[in-house]
Amino acid sequence: MNRLNIVLVEPQIPQNTGNISRTCAVTGAALHLVKPYGFEISDKKLKRAGLDYWDKLEIYEYDNIDDFFSKNSGKFYFFTTKGRMVHSDVDYPQDREVYIIFGREDKGLPEKLLYENPQSCVRIPMRKTLRSLNLSNSVAIACYEVLRQWNYPDLGREGKLTQYTWDE
Repeated sequence: MNRLNIVLVEPQIPQNTGNISRTCAVTGAALHLVKPYGFEISDKKLKRAGLDYWDKLEIYEYDNIDDFFSKNSGKFYFFTTKGRMVHSDVDYPQDREVYIIFGREDKGLPEKLLYENPQSCVRIPMRKTLRSLNLSNSVAIACYEVLRQWNYPDLGREGKLTQYTWDE
């Protein structure tokens, strides 16, 4: 069975992590947080950004990156501005756990990790003259590309007006 897992390695900005937690809650993705963080999990900025979705979130914490890898298996994709492949050109497998992994807002993922996994490093296209997208935006783009390829499992595909009815 496929399941999407979003991994944040050493996140530094509580609002980004809060926004990402909301993305996880509404898509059914599990959130994995790798220490050290640049904030406390109890931070009110983190909780406010996640709003009332915390009780709907599947969340795991790890002491470091080695702890994360020792406890998880599946297909790992490392999102980085240094990636050789475009995120939307990758075929994300549907028969196993998929982990999309993101690094710190200020440094990204450790370069040694990227060097050791060249075929799993992917990037989101952007202008060459700019550094990178915001972390929470990058996670949302990547998350929805995987879910699109999987035909949005268990996600609502139709909206409904509250005061009007669409013409049928």
